[in-house]
Amino acid sequence: MDKSCINVGILGWGTVGTGVSKILVNQNSLISKNSYVQLSLKKIVKRTLPATRVGIELPTDCLTDDPSDVVDNPEIDIVVELIGGVSGAYSLISRAIQNGKHVVTANKALLAEHGSELFQLAQKHKVSLNFEASTAGGIPIIKTLQESFTANQIQSIYGIVNGTCNYMLTEMHERGVDFADILSDAQEKGYAEADPTLDVEGIDAAQKLTLLIALAYGVNIPVNQFHVEGITDISQKEIQYARELGYVIKLLAIAKLTDDNRVEARVHPTLLPERSLLANVGGAYNAVCVVGSAVGPTLFYGQGAGEMPTASAVVADIIDAAKSIQRGVSSPISHAWLENSQTANSICPIDDIETRYYLRFVVIDRPGVLASIGSILGNCNISISSVIQKEPHCTETVSLMMLTHKAKEKDMKSALEQIYTLEVVKGDAKLIRIEEEAAF
Repeated sequence: MDKSCINVGILGWGTVGTGVSKILVNQNSLISKNSYVQLSLKKIVKRTLPATRVGIELPTDCLTDDPSDVVDNPEIDIVVELIGGVSGAYSLISRAIQNGKHVVTANKALLAEHGSELFQLAQKHKVSLNFEASTAGGIPIIKTLQESFTANQIQSIYGIVNGTCNYMLTEMHERGVDFADILSDAQEKGYAEADPTLDVEGIDAAQKLTLLIALAYGVNIPVNQFHVEGITDISQKEIQYARELGYVIKLLAIAKLTDDNRVEARVHPTLLPERSLLANVGGAYNAVCVVGSAVGPTLFYGQGAGEMPTASAVVADIIDAAKSIQRGVSSPISHAWLENSQTANSICPIDDIETRYYLRFVVIDRPGVLASIGSILGNCNISISSVIQKEPHCTETVSLMMLTHKAKEKDMKSALEQIYTLEVVKGDAKLIRIEEEAAF
């Protein structure tokens, strides 16, 4: 199909939508020169009108408050969905695809929940559904997994993919502030939402991990089928004790291919050696480490959110979709979304994982406590690599920290159940998993 000018319509004119419109209007000639496609921004849907944005002069009659002016408009070739949410976005994207329009979205929640349906619909109507900005902002990790690593078996993925949590943990580490205080600070600076649940409970990172897993392993694993743990229980004590032990705490999204060809998926706070590359990804930045069978370890680093970094990824998808229109083809779609490829043994449950652990117990300061805990751990096939006991400060209890050698999660759970029955142990232990293999 020879189409000299590709018309674009945007659903949603918030932070990212504004950035996309700026690039499409202000960098139009650069895009044409570098990509050999001519893009024209025809319509922008904004919930309330009128509106203006600094740094952009829109074409006449560009703004509208009616989504039909984009998804049902025969002049629009590419629909860019940036409204967020699930149900409304799903309905509009479905209509756009059925109308033969190529779609670009940054909506990880939507794809995590309805990706299979939407990609099958896109294949049926022979259009592209592009989603680079859905996972790590301006970092081109989706295209890399789709194209650059096709000759590799992906052995593992370690991702810092939530800028809010990374900002908060960085500040807790560097400034010594508590979780509640840094959350208020992050909200004031716009790094965290008024309701931060999706970020701090690890759900946002988990939704992104589902997309990475589908591309890397061809398996569609819903968020509710793997372990997801946020940072709300990370205290300043854990930050300080981790530092004393030579570690930094990060919220990691982890995927691995096991020896028996299952996919291990989990999101949780993780101890990383302080000199490792991932441990030094600070602030609101994102990073994704991918280990391939041929290429070995690789690291992708950049801004995971924000107006222009995310808009850059969205526009890259728009250009890809425009090239597909010119060639009369659609972009390839991972078979994880096109087939019922998930089987009962595709997922490695959390109980079967094997890793090292950081444990902190609050115990009564009396002889024999360490021996009692150590005996239970040993009977559950867990070996201790190091122990630190803090001196008591005007109380009868002390903090007892342990690092273990590699052990199975189910053995750790069994050991903790028995340890909690000891009279000398007060409250639940703090448990954080350690990932030495991510330390490159």
